[in-house]
Amino acid sequence: MRIAKFISHSGYCSRRDAEKLIKNKRVCINNAICLKPNVNVTKSDKIFVDGKLIKLIEKIRLWKFYKPTNIICTNKDSIQRKTIFEILPKNIPRVISIGRLDYMSEGLILLTNNGDFARKMELPQSNIKRVYKVCIQGNINKDIINRINLGITINGINYKKIKVKIETMKKEISWLIFYLTEGKNREIRNICKFYKLKINKLIRIQFGKYKILDTKPGEIKEIYNPSL
Repeated sequence: MRIAKFISHSGYCSRRDAEKLIKNKRVCINNAICLKPNVNVTKSDKIFVDGKLIKLIEKIRLWKFYKPTNIICTNKDSIQRKTIFEILPKNIPRVISIGRLDYMSEGLILLTNNGDFARKMELPQSNIKRVYKVCIQGNINKDIINRINLGITINGINYKKIKVKIETMKKEISWLIFYLTEGKNREIRNICKFYKLKINKLIRIQFGKYKILDTKPGEIKEIYNPSL
């Protein structure tokens, strides 16, 4: 097995990030610095990242986590905001988030111990559906919904056709359901800003076949037999 794949299967990071670690000479094999990501290793080799011994994980594990608002999906934050990894239970092993939700958004985040599995779930080619429930201030014009569904280019970024529908519309707020497959950075927020729609709340309720259902903010549940 190649060293970058070994690191990824240890749950330390994705294979791409493992290659960066190797490039920066942060990986050692049996106490010798690894210089190339295509070096082959075996289970008997001892692999260190930043001096810490890592071990190969054979079984893919998957959890669903309800990310609360005001929490960031990263390991470290330059302005010291609280991260999802800081609020996970202590008995959860080292995990990687599959995709992200921005600081103000809430809802379903999938966590795994396998970097390759995380990468596969994130790739646009996997065409995995993400479903979001979005609360908009005031009533929304149905013409805007039709235009969003046709696709749009904002600041040179092309957002493909997506499906948006009105769930409920009251005097003061409207609830929309967004169905996405691309998962571009802040896609819903950028689209809503372009059409001058004020978001009060943004919740991811589904990622692929996995749904948030009755999970509460801050709660985590393990999912068995993960697959696409």
